Amino acid sequence: AGSQLREIFDKINNLLSGKTVQSGGRSVSVTQHPQGLDFVYYKLAEKFVKQGEEEVASHRDAAFTIAVVASGIWEMHPRVGDLFLAHLHKKCPYAVPFYPALKEGTPMEEYQRMLGYEVKDSKVEEQDHFLKRMSGLIRLYAAIIQLRWPYGNKQGPHPHGLQYGWRWLAQMLNMEPLADVTATLLYGFLEVCGNALMKQYQAQFWKILLLIRDDYCPRMEAVTSSVQMGSLTRFKQFLEKCLQQKEIPLPKGALQSSFWRS
Repeated sequence: AGSQLREIFDKINNLLSGKTVQSGGRSVSVTQHPQGLDFVYYKLAEKFVKQGEEEVASHRDAAFTIAVVASGIWEMHPRVGDLFLAHLHKKCPYAVPFYPALKEGTPMEEYQRMLGYEVKDSKVEEQDHFLKRMSGLIRLYAAIIQLRWPYGNKQGPHPHGLQYGWRWLAQMLNMEPLADVTATLLYGFLEVCGNALMKQYQAQFWKILLLIRDDYCPRMEAVTSSVQMGSLTRFKQFLEKCLQQKEIPLPKGALQSSFWRS
């Protein structure tokens, strides 16, 4: 509920502002240690990213409630935003976007970690699980860039607004696609913030969608084997529907004004 979200936000904001808060039956304050605030900034940013790869990966709608808190905290405590991006880019280089190249002499396990895969005891996580996590992270990012905490003073612009999403999309389309990964990320990203980008960029946005359909989808097909076609097929269906209806629907789970009265 909206009221619960406000409680969570206030508690985090109070902690970062140096006030004493109750946690786990104890009173804690960042002033109790000289590096207390730095440590909390770091851990909080790490937690937001973790929620992307766990919560949002399993429940897509969760992106919006987590993102609106993260966006508001970012606005009031910019350091958290810098650290959030650092953690995000380490977990998901595609959020930069960046595809790490295999350099000579780099062990395969290390390279797989650079690509965002989890490697435990020389076992690499399954592709489905990997794509789900990457999609969760990109969906959280796509939700953050369009949302603002409704109770802030909103004097300045969004600390990391839609222009960053537009830039991400343009940079993705300037890179050679990767089988499975590119289609999954473009679909997750456009499903979450396509509606906001459409309203902001209008004719330019529709031009970029036509470019994706006519130029980029064939390039994705060229690098995708028949067994990997699932994510690309889903993305193409989504794209075709949006172009036919000249509309990208509001994403499922988007926060309406009624939510804040709950």
